[in-house]
Amino acid sequence: MTTKAVDLNIPRQVQHNAERGLKLRDEHGFGGTEVGEHMAEQLAAGGTLTEKEVRHVAQYFPRHAHDNLEETGADGEKPSRGYIAWLLWGGDEGRHWSEKIVAQLDRVSGD
Repeated sequence: MTTKAVDLNIPRQVQHNAERGLKLRDEHGFGGTEVGEHMAEQLAAGGTLTEKEVRHVAQYFPRHAHDNLEETGADGEKPSRGYIAWLLWGGDEGRHWSEKIVAQLDRVSGD
């Protein structure tokens, strides 16, 4: 199995989460960084990421799993900065997808 055998296509739900994060960031004027905004634009556009980009996405989540993710903006409240940033990187689905892809890439490369 080669690296080309690993599907690097961005799942639709990951795209949707990134789009939602961009919308919330625009609406509230906060959440995430310029790097996160750039990644969200890539994720929302769909298509594929490079191996390096998928690894970059996967590295985001363990560092930010403690962020205030419960404040989602439900019931008319403002979402937290952490929640918006989490969505910019693809949300829970982005975490599961990127970690799965990294594990596949590691198996292929023998790491």
